[in-house]
Amino acid sequence: MASPTILHVDMDAFFASVEQLDDPTLRGRCVAVGGGQRGVVAAASYEARKFGVRSAMPIFQARQRCPHLIVVPPRRQRYAELSQRIMQILGHFSPLVEPISIDEAFVDVGGCERLHGTARETGLAIKTQIREQTGLSCSVGIAPNKFLAKIASDLNKPDGLTLITAEQMMRFIDDLPIQKVPGVGPRAQQRLAAMGISALGQVRGFSEAQLVRRLGAFGRRLMELARGHDDSPVVVESEAKSMSSEITLDQDTRDRSLLATHLLAQAEAVARDLRRHQLRARTITLKLRSADFQRHTRGQTLPQPVDSADAIYATALGLLNAFDLNQPIRLIGVGAGNLQSRQVPLQQELFATEENQHRRQWEKVDRALDAIDERYGRHCVMRGTLAEPGKTKK
Repeated sequence: MASPTILHVDMDAFFASVEQLDDPTLRGRCVAVGGGQRGVVAAASYEARKFGVRSAMPIFQARQRCPHLIVVPPRRQRYAELSQRIMQILGHFSPLVEPISIDEAFVDVGGCERLHGTARETGLAIKTQIREQTGLSCSVGIAPNKFLAKIASDLNKPDGLTLITAEQMMRFIDDLPIQKVPGVGPRAQQRLAAMGISALGQVRGFSEAQLVRRLGAFGRRLMELARGHDDSPVVVESEAKSMSSEITLDQDTRDRSLLATHLLAQAEAVARDLRRHQLRARTITLKLRSADFQRHTRGQTLPQPVDSADAIYATALGLLNAFDLNQPIRLIGVGAGNLQSRQVPLQQELFATEENQHRRQWEKVDRALDAIDERYGRHCVMRGTLAEPGKTKK
């Protein structure tokens, strides 16, 4: 039976913990990181969680549950900086590191015993180095596969370490509450409850055909997990597939000029990220959420990939202008997909059109602004139309 060599490293209440780390007055207090009065909770400190404050909860509801809640705006650049440092630490223990979000990653330490000891010793060393180098705590799950390692990391939070050995694996699966299995949402849980299934081990009492009839293709996956089978490898980080920026507005609005101003700020944020990662995008997406919470997306694929704010904004604005605003808008965002490296040469135009010349001019402006930002800091120079709107969150 496979040895436990897969680690899932999960930072504890990452965004909120970073805020408490950087501001000592927040330590020991109920803190939520969120996007303003009409936004949602991005992360909550463990002190706030005791009052029922959770991620994705509307800010107003979080304040109702915890009247003394301190809400701070997100600082994405700071979180990204610490995340990069954490991933570097993990890379010292194994070349096989798979980040799955800004604050968690899988690490395969198989074959690294001579360097770092057993998987448990490696997990403890990782926790120590992360705390010493960042001041933050993490929880580590160790198991023979990714599925169980991820569940294990959540069992003893915060600052925990849980090891599931090969010998313990099937007993653990037998007792695992079905709602803790990734992919089992409320609807699947109801269907499984109707079959008398409340723990993962009970799944083996049914045939795969019965599970597929009730759950579709996911029934096969569930049977594999119930048998302890998960052969998915730890995959080293691949190139980004998309980049985006969005904002929840302070007030619902149909004001196209106001929405256009936010689009411009978001286009600049996305373009800046593309250039920083040496990428261009061919597909631009407009994301809207209306006052009735309906989500709408519109996209356009361009003949040439772009990385300038002007080109991204012009495309997103065209999509917005074509959208029928029959409901006020509460959230607006811009995305860039279909990415390619800047190292790939662009096909040259046969004729230099006025539009192409205009695009190249704005690309030069963007690069000049990048140089100024790098030397003097963000926002020391900005477009006049962006002097007033609310901050964009990425």
